[in-house]
Amino acid sequence: MTEWKRKIKNRNITVGILGLGYVGLPLAQAFASAGLKVLGFDIDDKKVRTLNAGRSIIKHIAHSQVKQMVKAGIFRATSNMTLLKTVDAVLVCVPTPLTQNREPDVQFIIASSETIAKHLRTGQLIVLESTTYPGTTRELVVPILQSSGLKAGKDFHLAFSPEREDPGNKNFTTKTIPKVVGGLTDQCCDMACKLYNVAIAKIVPVSSLEAAEAAKILENVYRCINIAMVNELKMVFDRMGIDIWEVINAASTKPFGFNAFYPGPGLGGHCIPIDPFYLTWKARQYDMPTRFIELAGEINTNMPHYVITKTMEALNKHRKSLKGSKVLVLGIAYKKDIDDMRESPSVKLIELLQQKGAKVDYNDPHIQKAPKQRQHNLRMTSKKLSAKMLAGYDVVLISTDHTDYDYNWIVEKAKLVIDTRNATAAVRKGRGKIIKA
Repeated sequence: MTEWKRKIKNRNITVGILGLGYVGLPLAQAFASAGLKVLGFDIDDKKVRTLNAGRSIIKHIAHSQVKQMVKAGIFRATSNMTLLKTVDAVLVCVPTPLTQNREPDVQFIIASSETIAKHLRTGQLIVLESTTYPGTTRELVVPILQSSGLKAGKDFHLAFSPEREDPGNKNFTTKTIPKVVGGLTDQCCDMACKLYNVAIAKIVPVSSLEAAEAAKILENVYRCINIAMVNELKMVFDRMGIDIWEVINAASTKPFGFNAFYPGPGLGGHCIPIDPFYLTWKARQYDMPTRFIELAGEINTNMPHYVITKTMEALNKHRKSLKGSKVLVLGIAYKKDIDDMRESPSVKLIELLQQKGAKVDYNDPHIQKAPKQRQHNLRMTSKKLSAKMLAGYDVVLISTDHTDYDYNWIVEKAKLVIDTRNATAAVRKGRGKIIKA
């Protein structure tokens, strides 16, 4: 521990980050900005070449930031996993998706642990950042790492510190979001806290690996359930002729006891649609039902179907059927002003529209080509907006409320607008064309 403190004080630590995506790259930037050397690991050679050329791969990390890190010699990316043995700490930032049966898919955690075990050396600190169910680090990661012949908590150190990235949030950065840390032992926790303290403004140590794992799950279950509640209320109030967004705005004026959550066309992102089901799966091992989580998942999963129904009803009033209609989906990112479409409800909307015979295009100023995903491959590119182009569609469906869009102009030029985000709230002219869904 004395040597660890000395190395951190002298900024003589090399941090390895395994996985250079939406979590790993901002973390690399935070440590590099704090003066530590960072070696980034990724199996995607194209990503590695792009980063080493000084170009960013995600929108909210600027090219200039990556170029500066590379030019200063404090950051380098590699796909050579044998170099894991050269770093002092390995922070694991890999995906944790669900299987088609809504069960945890921990293949990336397993593969990463197996890779680290091959190159693990005495004195290293290993930290898992990927969101997962309580018990993963102790029950899954420890045995794999110990297959190296080294003992966790004695020969090497192990901690869990959940990522809390929120792409597109201009109020918080990796540096300013408090970091929860739990260790296999007290010393493991202390070492991880001291490392993160170099780059992160506030560290929140907890008593165990499981407490840290559960904290992140709680954050996302809380959001999932509250979003499901307002999604359900949206459908109820719509039947009553009441605008849910007006109701939320009114309720938000109460200075205590109310936190605003907003409805949408479904859940998107790498956390909220997925993480609660990690807890649901784990709870079954303890014979505990998780009814709130299951019900919230059912409601949120049904929202794209609700939007399609509203679209069909709106077209019917114009004496058109959805089959054969031309539909333009605005926004395929999972939330506004980002280039991330992981688990985006827009993908489900497009697939449902196509299944019902609609001719579908999309526009997204942040995603020019829809990338192939684990379970989806749209094979589509963004269409350029123009007045003539908008007028050529039977319906324009606002799925993501990017601030780049001129909603007054869109409503003016479109024949019919389905608004799932209340993006057209300030539009005054042509409100008869707008259907909220």
